[in-house]
Amino acid sequence: MKVAVSIPDKVFTAADELAKTLRKSRSEVYADALAEYLDTHGADAVRKKLDALYSVESSAVDSALERVQFEVLDDEAW
Repeated sequence: MKVAVSIPDKVFTAADELAKTLRKSRSEVYADALAEYLDTHGADAVRKKLDALYSVESSAVDSALERVQFEVLDDEAW
């Protein structure tokens, strides 16, 4: 799909130089950059980051903290 966008001259020049270095078209560089941006900022990005974090870190709550939380919640009127 063709799309017309306005970008600063400095960004255009840098992307053009990168495309030449990578031997890709400007369109490929822009598409790759947008895809990476969407991966980083899209709807699944936070879930993916949390999945990665909790694959190496425990998500368990410290037992002392859990006990205090339940004690405080017992006094709350729901």
